[in-house]
Amino acid sequence: MPADIRKIVTFIETTHQEGGKDAPRPITSVVVAAVLRNPWAGEGFVEDLSPEIVRLAPELGKMMSAALVAHLPKEHVQAYGKAAVVGTSGEIEHAAALIHTLRFGDVYREAVDGTAFLSFINTRVGAGALLSVPMIHKSETGKRSHFITSTFQIADAPGPDEIVIAIGASDGGRVHPRIGDRFKDLEDIAAERKRA
Repeated sequence: MPADIRKIVTFIETTHQEGGKDAPRPITSVVVAAVLRNPWAGEGFVEDLSPEIVRLAPELGKMMSAALVAHLPKEHVQAYGKAAVVGTSGEIEHAAALIHTLRFGDVYREAVDGTAFLSFINTRVGAGALLSVPMIHKSETGKRSHFITSTFQIADAPGPDEIVIAIGASDGGRVHPRIGDRFKDLEDIAAERKRA
């Protein structure tokens, strides 16, 4: 485990009912979050972030992916996403640097057999803020049923000189999806334009 990590937190949520109606089956989502020291903290403006990206991102990707699939095996993962939040003394670029690299994203995609881009957030927050991991289907990007979000909090993170990196996955989409797929909308709009 990288020495920069203070702690790993795992959140598991299983939904059995939504809108007063039972789910066809329970839907489980898992978030694994790593709280680590911001490697650029106290250094002022750093032009080249790549040495720390190369040092940290692949190791974070491997360790966090392994922790996630221990709770939700890759064959069950349908939706996925990632998030990075920096504490108040850091730059948003510091958070973004560790997740917006193939050295992190490809490791996670391969661990769960995903092919789609990883939806994401990157922002700056104070300790204890409500954090979100937006997700999409791991291979069908227009599948709106899997446009979902997991939310979580870590009471003492991120500290001012810390970053929280999170990955999330779900074994299904929303409990009762009823708005159709993006691809169907595109077909319908194209047909309407032809008729017009």
